[in-house]
Parts: sequence; structure tokens; C-alpha cells
Amino acid sequence: MPEFRFKGTNPQGKLVQSEFEAPNKKVAKTRVDKLVRSRSLTLLSLDQKTVFHYKGRKNGKPPVMGEQEAYSKEELERALNKLGYKVDRIGKKWLDLKGGVPKQEVVTFIRLSADLLRQKLPYDQILNLLYEDTGNKRMREVIKEIQKDLKDGKEGQEVYSKHHDVFGEFACYMLSVASTSGNMAQVFESTAKFMERDATFKKNMRRALLMPIVTVIAVIGVVLFYVGYIFPQTAEMFLEFDINLPPMTAATLDFSNWLQANWIIITLAHIIPIGSFLYFIQTVPGKLWLDKNIINMPVIGDLIHKTSIEIYARVFYTLYSGAGQNIEVIRVAAEACRNKYIEKQVKDIAIRMILDDGKGLIESLEATHVFPQTALSRFRLGAESGALKENAKQLAEYYETQTTYKMDSVIDVINLGINLFIMVALIGITVVSSESAIIRPN
Repeated sequence: MPEFRFKGTNPQGKLVQSEFEAPNKKVAKTRVDKLVRSRSLTLLSLDQKTVFHYKGRKNGKPPVMGEQEAYSKEELERALNKLGYKVDRIGKKWLDLKGGVPKQEVVTFIRLSADLLRQKLPYDQILNLLYEDTGNKRMREVIKEIQKDLKDGKEGQEVYSKHHDVFGEFACYMLSVASTSGNMAQVFESTAKFMERDATFKKNMRRALLMPIVTVIAVIGVVLFYVGYIFPQTAEMFLEFDINLPPMTAATLDFSNWLQANWIIITLAHIIPIGSFLYFIQTVPGKLWLDKNIINMPVIGDLIHKTSIEIYARVFYTLYSGAGQNIEVIRVAAEACRNKYIEKQVKDIAIRMILDDGKGLIESLEATHVFPQTALSRFRLGAESGALKENAKQLAEYYETQTTYKMDSVIDVINLGINLFIMVALIGITVVSSESAIIRPN
């Protein structure tokens, strides 16, 4: 997140200076304006820390070139002079392309942190090791900034939240919890497990849906090209010789003529609804509607549903303390489960029943109608035996195993459906072509 520095004077003429972070300069200016009005300050400057590239020499040695963040060119020049450098050139770096961080890089960072924490290595040393071994430039900057902020005594939430674009909202929350928990290794381990499962699930879903969708579109394109362009060239030749066409050939030719005459309307009739649907599911009501219905879809619905419950149980296990109602744990687990409908049901029904009506956890979760009976049974058994945390872990592991095997079955079913679709398309083209080939003049 960008850093800013405010300079001003108070009514007594004393200099007031403060550094803070903000998403952009507009937000920073709004915050400073409020501060100036509330404390009757006089604003002198509001500077944003930017990257400068410089060239300088020291003690007659060859020129050194580098980059450094600073609030101004003059400030950087003074700092270099204090270090004994004679500055030849300083300029602002206008194009600062930091690049992205692959998800696998983030998972590796969290996984290695968890492993090294279990070996009782201090977290500061862990960050040093990861900084040296990380090849991604952006990730190195993130690790360096985390290390600096922790040394400055900043809270975990402040340290990690500024990197939500790299870690993701949930991972940022979990890492901030880890910094104040009594068992950092366990929280890091659970976070790494969550991200690994999430990455695996998305990879498998792409494998299950992306290629079949591309295949279907390609087959439809081939069929339309054959029917709309290639087939009419042959069929219309027979009409020129006044040859009666067989029923299937005649119907296919009529369909081809209809496509050619109305292709614009047909194209718009498909593009507009699909585009509107894609736009709708990006909105809050659209996401809620999609997540509510996707868990009831045949073939993949049950898989997606149980994966969301697995994530819920895994996060619940990680954060549950065993004391009190743990409302925050229930809320965070719902937000992490990757299903907006389940999240809404838990927040609007379960948490409300616990807080307003004094109901128990199991009764409240059951009232949401989004948890399978298997999950409710495990939670109930854990609540009755006093081992709710361990039962949540067992449930997560059970669903992990089940969904892993079920994913393979889903992929097989989808591939079977695609193969049947291709077979039908090929049979149709073959039959129509064969019928055309045996046409005889009257």
C-alpha cells in the first residue's frame, strides 16, 4: 500500500509530521484534511513515497547505480551524501512494474514458514531465509516489508492487510491471527493446507470444465461451418438439376438457409443473454444466486457443496478456542468457505440465533439448511463429547478424501458426456453426407 508523509504546523508554530499508509493519494488527502480541520493545523506538504533511480560514486570508485524509495529527490540526495556518495544523477522511476506473485509462490512461503516454525526457528530468521531463496521480485519486496513492519512493532493485521492483493483476504486474516496466537505453526499449517486445497480444487475444476467447454464450442463451430457453408455448396447443385432431395438433406438445407438469413439475430440472441448472465453473476445478488443454485446442480453441485463445508470445518478447527461462543470464528469460517449463499445463511441465521435467541451452535447451524447431515452429526458429536475442535478437523479430512475421489468421478462423467456429444455430431454429419452421396438423378 502506498506510504505518505504529512507535514504541518500547529497553532503554536511547532512542526507536526506523520507517516501513514493509504490506498491512493485521494484517500490520503481526505484523511489529512480531516486531521487539519480537527486540530487546527496548517498544511505544509503531503508527499507520497516513490521509487527513484540514482547514480553516484564514492571514494573515487566506479559509479554505482541503484533504486531507493524516498519522499522526494532532495531527501534521497541528502541521504546519499551522508553515506559519502557524490551524486551524479537522481530521477524518478516513472514505470515501476513490480510484477505479480504466482499463487504457488504464496503457498510455498506459508508452507515453508509453517515447517520452519515447527522446528522452533525464530520467525525473523525464517523471513531472512525466505527472502534469500525467493526468486520473485515482488515477493521479495513483500517479505522485506513484512520484516520491517514487524521490527517496528506493528500489529499483525496492519502488517499483512496491506498485502491482500498478494496473499488474499483470508490468508491475510489468518497470518495476522497467527502473529498473536499461541501457536503460529498450527495457524500457518492450516492456512497453507487451505490454500493448497483451494489451488488444487480450482485446477481440477478447470480440468473438468475448461477443456470440455472448449471442445463443445469447437464441435458446434465445425457443425455450423459444415451446415452453413460446405453442405449448401453440394445440396444446391442437386437443385440446379431439379433433383428431389431426401428428407434429411432437404431439412438440413432449409436449416442452412435459415442460418444464413438470420445469422445476425441468432448471434445476438446468444451473445446478449450470455453476456448479461456473466455480468449478473459478478454483482452481489448475482453471486448469491449463483452460489445458492450451483450446489444443487447435478454432477458438480455436490462436489462444490462438500468442498465449501470442508473449508468451513478446516477454518473452524484452526480458529476455535473451545471457550465462549466463538462468534468471530463462525463468521470467518463462513467467509472463507467460498460460497456466498452459505456465508449469508450462517451470518443471517446461525449467528443471529446464537446472539439474539441464545440458541446453541449445532441448532443454529442446522437452521441454515446448508450443512449436510454428515457435517451436522460430526459437529453434534463434538459438542456433546467436548471435542468440537477435533471433530471439525476429522470432518475436514473426511470431506477432503471424499471430494478428491469424487472429482475423478465428475471428470469421468463430464468426459463421457463430451464424447457422446461429439459422437452424435459426427453421426449426424456422416448420415447427412451419406444421404447426399447416394442421391440419383430422376
